[in-house]
Amino acid sequence: MSDTFIDIRQIMKMIPHRYPLLLIDRVMNIVPNQSATGLKNVTINENFFQGHFPGAPVMPGVLIIEAMAQTSAVLVVHSAGESLEGKLVYFMAIDGAKFRKPVTPGDTLHIHVKKEQNRRNVWRFRCEARVGDDLCAEAQVTAMIMDSAA
Repeated sequence: MSDTFIDIRQIMKMIPHRYPLLLIDRVMNIVPNQSATGLKNVTINENFFQGHFPGAPVMPGVLIIEAMAQTSAVLVVHSAGESLEGKLVYFMAIDGAKFRKPVTPGDTLHIHVKKEQNRRNVWRFRCEARVGDDLCAEAQVTAMIMDSAA
């Protein structure tokens, strides 16, 4: 595995997401064109915990899937390098999403993404989100690289 990691400042240069929808803090264990691991430190200060659910905070599953997509997008951009400047990575499909265990404040979420297929500007990834050894969520995500809107 590669010792390369991408910190939050680099992530913000690579994908357009910003607070409150930037859902990864670091990407590590990067093997270009193959795999990477995103890291999300889940804190009680996340804005979604105000309503999901007061008194029993749980990270929404849809946001875990979004963190998977963001980790996948960073891997795509890192792998392609400068050839993706000015382009965006858009969701095309989410398949087989399953939620196994709640993610709560204080958890460190590790988002493992592995490229399954890449044809021209379409990429498909197998993703898992874990807290420690516990599988919390899994899905297959498909994304397309497109020119950014003017």
